[in-house]
Amino acid sequence: MNRTALLNSAVLALLIGTGVIAHLTGQGFVVTLATKAAIFALAGVGLNLCLGYGGLVSFGHAAFFGIGGYICGILAFHAANGTPLPLTGLSGTKEMLLIWPLAMLAAGLIALPIGTLSLRTSGVYFIMVTLAFAQMVYYFAVAWPQYGGDDGISFYVRNTFPGLNTLQPVWFFALCAGLLLLALGLSHRLTASRFGLALQAVKQNPARAEASGIRPFPLRLTAFVLSAMITGLAGALYADLNRFVSPSMLSWHMSGEIMVFVILGGTGRLIGPVLGAMAYILLEHLLGGISEYWQALLGLLLLAIVLFAPGGLIGLAERRKAHA
Repeated sequence: MNRTALLNSAVLALLIGTGVIAHLTGQGFVVTLATKAAIFALAGVGLNLCLGYGGLVSFGHAAFFGIGGYICGILAFHAANGTPLPLTGLSGTKEMLLIWPLAMLAAGLIALPIGTLSLRTSGVYFIMVTLAFAQMVYYFAVAWPQYGGDDGISFYVRNTFPGLNTLQPVWFFALCAGLLLLALGLSHRLTASRFGLALQAVKQNPARAEASGIRPFPLRLTAFVLSAMITGLAGALYADLNRFVSPSMLSWHMSGEIMVFVILGGTGRLIGPVLGAMAYILLEHLLGGISEYWQALLGLLLLAIVLFAPGGLIGLAERRKAHA
C-alpha cells in the first residue's frame, strides 16, 4: 500500500472509529459530531469534484445542499400531516431510499441550467454567477410561507431505512459513513477514468485540451451536475440529522463552509474533504466553547494553510511522512 492510500485509510479509520468508540462508551453527542463530519465530508466530496478536479470555483453549492434538505423536509412534512404535495397531488414519504434519489435528482435538475449558463463565463464571473443563482434559491425559500418561510420546517421524527432504527445515533452514523464511502469510491473511479483525466487536462490548460480534441463544456457541465447531486444527497442527510430544514442551508455562508472543508483538507485530494470536515467540526467544538469568535481563529488557520501548505492538511501530512 502506497503512502497516499495508507493516509486515506487512516483518515477514514479515524472518522469511523470515533463514531463506533463513542457509541460503545455511551457518548451519543460525539456520535452526532462524527455524523455531522461525515455529512459535511460528503458535501465536500461533491464540491471537490468540480473545484478540486475541474477547477470550477463554485460559490453556489449551498443551493444544491439546501435543495436536498428541502426535498427531505417537504416529503417528511407531508407524510406526517397526511396531506398531498402541491400541484402533483402525490403523498409524502418518510422512506430514505425514496428521499435520497429524489434529492439527488432535484439538485441535478437545478444544477443543469445553472451550470449551462454559468459555464459560459470563467474566473470571478463564474463565482459571481453561481453565487447569484444560489441567492435566488435562498430568497425563494425565504418567501415560501407554506414551508415556514424564514422559520423553516420541523419534522420531529427522523425518516426511516429498512431494517434500521434511524433514531439510534449509531445507525444513522453508519448510513452517513456508508454513503460517504460510496461517494469516495465513485469520485476515485471517475477521476481515474478517461473522463477524470480529460477533466483535469481541461483544468490545467483548456486551450491545449481543446486542441487535442477534448470538448471542455460538456465535461465541465457533467462534473458540475454530478457534484451538485452528491451535495444534494448530503443536504438530505443533514436535514434528517437535525430533523429540521431552513433557508440557512441555502445561504452563501453554507457555500463558504463547504469550500472551507475542501481547501482545509486539500483541493483535488480524494480524502481532503473528509479530513477538512473533521478538522472543522473539531475546531468548532473545541474553540466554540472558548470564544464566540472562534471562526476568526479558523480564518487564521485557513490563511496559514493557503500560505504555507497549499496542498491542505493532506498535503502537509504527506510531506511530513516523506521527511520522516
